Amino acid sequence: MRRCRVGLVGAGGVARRHARVLGGFADVELVGVTDVLPEAAAELAGAHGIRTFGDVDELLAAGPDAVYVCVPPFAHGPAEEAVVAAGVPMFVEKPVAVDLATAERIADLVARRGLLTGVGHHWRYLPVVRQARELLGDRPVRMVSGAWWDKVPPVAWWSRRDRSGGPVVEQAAHVLDLIRSLVGEVTDVTAYGNGTPPPVDGADIDSVTTAALRFADGAVGTLTAACVLGWKQRAGVEILADGLALSLAEDGLVVRDADGERRFAADPDAARVAVDRAFVDAVRGIGDDVRVPYAEALGTQRLAVAIADSARTGRTVRPDLPTAPLATGVTVGA
Repeated sequence: MRRCRVGLVGAGGVARRHARVLGGFADVELVGVTDVLPEAAAELAGAHGIRTFGDVDELLAAGPDAVYVCVPPFAHGPAEEAVVAAGVPMFVEKPVAVDLATAERIADLVARRGLLTGVGHHWRYLPVVRQARELLGDRPVRMVSGAWWDKVPPVAWWSRRDRSGGPVVEQAAHVLDLIRSLVGEVTDVTAYGNGTPPPVDGADIDSVTTAALRFADGAVGTLTAACVLGWKQRAGVEILADGLALSLAEDGLVVRDADGERRFAADPDAARVAVDRAFVDAVRGIGDDVRVPYAEALGTQRLAVAIADSARTGRTVRPDLPTAPLATGVTVGA
């Protein structure tokens, strides 16, 4: 069996996680890693017995079958452009950019090339997400409430708007992707930030944000994001439909209907493995379960940026809606 040769761009915490998962697959060979911090690349390379490369072009010259781009939000763009130009299947970690213009540019390049892509919205691989979708069935969703209440991550760039995009873009992206997957597209956003940054040197992001959402099918909802705690308090979605209430998070699903309340556990680590397994299988041509290609992730990026822009300007923002049907995140037989 010929193994799938994977290269890594970026050597931070997310890249290390993907390296551990990919290194555990019998049909994957890690080719090497490149990072703007040579010492970070050397550390990851040493942990897996792989090569370091001076830049993305050197990595691509080694002939990988796929490349994982795991860089901070502000660093997206050049690496993706190089990988797309080389015609190599590409997995990109979320958020796909710090802004919308970069994501739109990369999406256009990917579409023109017809490139196989995947994005790290691993929540779509939680079995409870499919279960929630089945429970909703044909019932129209009336209201949704999404939340991400957490701390400021311990990286210097995170608390700078021009580096991370802010908590809604960088942190709440998983929740927004889940909302789009289960409820549909948002047509109108009105958001407010409190104008007060968290108590971190150099911070210029809102420490809390709240947004009102109107959906294409008439549902309404909210998103709240906060980075004022020392722990993750809440990250998930609550959905109300006629006679049904769902509470969904990375670690489980709570269902309440006429039959009472039922709880179902979920394993986020298994979902993180599943998203990599699906992408590798697609690259090898033995599977077709990439649930969030780049074009689909662009829809989530549009929504996140719309919320951030509305909070910054105080105006209602209407995100551009995708031209293709919204992916549900479930393939035939999944």
